[in-house]
Amino acid sequence: MYKVANLIMVCDQNCRFVPEKFEEIFKKHAHTRPDALTSKELGEMLKANRDPKDFKGRVGAFGEWRLLYALCKDKEGFLHKETVKAVYDGSVFEKLEQEKKESKEFAKKK
Repeated sequence: MYKVANLIMVCDQNCRFVPEKFEEIFKKHAHTRPDALTSKELGEMLKANRDPKDFKGRVGAFGEWRLLYALCKDKEGFLHKETVKAVYDGSVFEKLEQEKKESKEFAKKK
């Protein structure tokens, strides 16, 4: 079975989400704010968790995390913990859709 590098960071061998591993990401790498990652901190996390022997896994994890950062960072450049968790519980796209709707409604009110 092929294991995706970013899942290994927060899941057990049966691909079940492990909250302690998830929290560890932010404890180790969120230096600016405890509940969010900057682009630099995200890069640090990816570097710390890469497997030198798994080129495909490194490229995949890099692409997935960078895409998530590009789509979900806030105006100040922070990728929030709740947003990352939404990836693992499957609600990230609903969250993005809601934020887009709210943004459009706000723009209409101006």
